[in-house]
Amino acid sequence: MASTPVTLCFLLRETGSRTEVLLGLKRTGFGTGKIVGIGGHVEAGESDAEAVVREVWEEAGVVVRQEDLAEAGVIEFLFPTRPEWNMYCRLFTTRRWEGEPAESPEITPEWFDVGALPLHLMWQDAGHWLPPALAGEVHDVVVVLNEDNESVASVERLTGER
Repeated sequence: MASTPVTLCFLLRETGSRTEVLLGLKRTGFGTGKIVGIGGHVEAGESDAEAVVREVWEEAGVVVRQEDLAEAGVIEFLFPTRPEWNMYCRLFTTRRWEGEPAESPEITPEWFDVGALPLHLMWQDAGHWLPPALAGEVHDVVVVLNEDNESVASVERLTGER
């Protein structure tokens, strides 16, 4: 079964001596109640960059331009007991956008210090790939989930920095 193509975009800003990232409390659908990145499914005919621009607008009310996106890696999520949940996720970061993040029916956005990510409120795999991605390391990673579809069975880094 093919993995569903999805995207995530992490908006980064400097506040004093700190760097913050925009994440959001998922209000509906897959991952409800977790803190997640902003993004979603790639629709037919869309590139990953087009999809993430659309998703950031739909979920957080912020305009991001494709030319301002930086690649931050690829994560393949494998759910052996629920293969229909498998996802191929392209990660992006950006430091440029227009507008202020606003709540949508799907996401309640919130800024977090990248040095104090709310990993205990996120999917358990996030601690394996999110800090390096936010630090500018670009990797391809495969995350295999356990039978509970929550905890991590394995994480394999397929490539070093690109």
